[in-house]
Amino acid sequence: MVPTYWKISDINSITLPVNASTQLPYTGQMELSGRKVSSIIDYEIDSLGVLRVNRDVIFPQLRTYPRSNEPEWKKYRAYFRRNYSDAIRPKIILNDTLLVPSQIDSVTISGMLRFYHSPIKDIQIIRTFYPSMDQRFIVEEYQLSNTSDSVKTLKFSNVSLTQKELGHKGNYTHQAFSTALDSIQLAKNETYSFPIYYGATLDEERKSSFNHQQALRTRQSFLDEMYSKLQLETPDPVINTFFYFSKIRAAESIFDSSMGIVHSPGGGNYYAGVWANDQIAHSGPFFPFLGYVQGNLAAYHAYVKFLKHLPKDGSRLPHAFEMDGMLVMDHLDRGAAAMVAYGTSLYLLTSGDERDAEKLWPLITYAIEYCHDMRNKDGVVQATSGKSNLATSSLYFGGLVYASRLAAELGKTVKQKVFQRRAEVLKQDIENYFGAVLDGLETYRQDDGNTQLGHWISLPLAMGIDDRKEGTLRALFERLWTPNGVLVQTSTNIPQKESVILDRATLHALRGAFRVGLVDTAYAKLAAYSKKRLLGERAPYAIEAYPGHMTKQLSTESALYCRIITEGVLGMEPIGFKTTELRPKLPEAWNFLELKDVYISGKPLTITLNRVERTNTIQVQIRIQGRTVLDKNIVNGDPLLLRFF
Repeated sequence: MVPTYWKISDINSITLPVNASTQLPYTGQMELSGRKVSSIIDYEIDSLGVLRVNRDVIFPQLRTYPRSNEPEWKKYRAYFRRNYSDAIRPKIILNDTLLVPSQIDSVTISGMLRFYHSPIKDIQIIRTFYPSMDQRFIVEEYQLSNTSDSVKTLKFSNVSLTQKELGHKGNYTHQAFSTALDSIQLAKNETYSFPIYYGATLDEERKSSFNHQQALRTRQSFLDEMYSKLQLETPDPVINTFFYFSKIRAAESIFDSSMGIVHSPGGGNYYAGVWANDQIAHSGPFFPFLGYVQGNLAAYHAYVKFLKHLPKDGSRLPHAFEMDGMLVMDHLDRGAAAMVAYGTSLYLLTSGDERDAEKLWPLITYAIEYCHDMRNKDGVVQATSGKSNLATSSLYFGGLVYASRLAAELGKTVKQKVFQRRAEVLKQDIENYFGAVLDGLETYRQDDGNTQLGHWISLPLAMGIDDRKEGTLRALFERLWTPNGVLVQTSTNIPQKESVILDRATLHALRGAFRVGLVDTAYAKLAAYSKKRLLGERAPYAIEAYPGHMTKQLSTESALYCRIITEGVLGMEPIGFKTTELRPKLPEAWNFLELKDVYISGKPLTITLNRVERTNTIQVQIRIQGRTVLDKNIVNGDPLLLRFF
């Protein structure tokens, strides 16, 4: 039984009630991002229901100078940032008494973070956190309500704090200030609101651009768009709501940079940069389905950045561009070429843009030829260290499959045939080299000499390789599965409860399980995982790892969660720019699924699945702008080809 703290309030919000039945103390975290700011709000509710909040406010574009007594790697995390506790807040005075909002009644999350305080002398205080979507500040908005029958006179003493620092781009000024009136009168049921800003300016920028009302409007507009696009409806309200929340986290983590707007993982460490795994292979292929203009543009900019840095000497590709794209990360061989081959090809097929495909084709061919040249005598890809791992060869296989389809669309028939043949050979080489019996199961070893079950055995499934699906799925869902997700690796030396789990491995495993047809087992695990992340102790998003890395809410993991539905449950598989295969699979527990406003080949459409009563047949309906273009019954899990002209 998954322990829960939160409850679904409505389709787009969850609530943590704080009462006698709540398990206290409770600690929570939520990241909120806009194009020039990100904030990680850590909060704790102690055993008495008293709330404490810490605000870590990060300005991704403002790179600072590293300290002389810090290690060299700190330059890769040198963002201008500040932490603020509850010591920095305005004073609220009623009848010579200082009102301190401490006791808490409930917490609500709906793309914003809202704390409801217990009334103090008939004044209820609600605090709401949200970021500006386009300026360098976050807002903590106070709303005060008079719950009594008498008029209340309140006085305020605003907070104002300024700190300056010289950085790479000029003079930075961090400011925390509130703008309450000196005094107000509140009648019965009347409310008054004012903001506290946590922001930064560069050189001559003025803090007058800090406007909490405009920030609230743009944030709400963003949330409305996330709700309406790629809207999932199933019989499972937890999955519906977690899917919506995942869209928010995936799409909000887009930042201005020297490369143009780019998607970045966040989590306190990764901003205004692009990574071969997170952006190229994981989040980039998701955005075309969402149809979010900024998401698609951010993904495209990431691919172009890698294109502009093709090595002249045939050497390995960089695996990241950090700190506003200024720091090129090419000192390690992390399988970037395989990630680039896979992610770029899949993104281009899914988006259906021939012009972009022609421009990015040299990036794909470079990545593929590099992987081809780096094969060992057994035919699998090896790093410059000489080691070969399952993840890199699996991603390279995916890259060959999608690149061959892309070549066909671009009229490059020779390349199409070459890549198809290489994929066929590589699939067999993966089987021969990595196929193994571990812990009595026919699955894969992660690398040469590894005898422990490990998390990357999920990647062949995610790439559609099903040769060892039974043993691999048993390994993932029986031996490696924990209430928190998939373990990095089994080990006789480490108690399972102390072992590390990775959410992205869990998400790959779930997508792969649906893709290769283990529908009901995959659904049971998906339902448990979704409940744990949405309603458990680390609500409301997917995380990086547990117990390590402070369970950071990396946005990439949220994109991967959404891909479980699009590529897993619905089996969306781009064949060409205007051709997509669906292989929909309804779990036995569901009699319907609807995905509204999903973009396929650049067109928004609605996919509706309905189970034909007491059969393994489902009715598939496709609508474009309200017009039914397909209505067909198929066996659950059978393929269906969509063509757009």
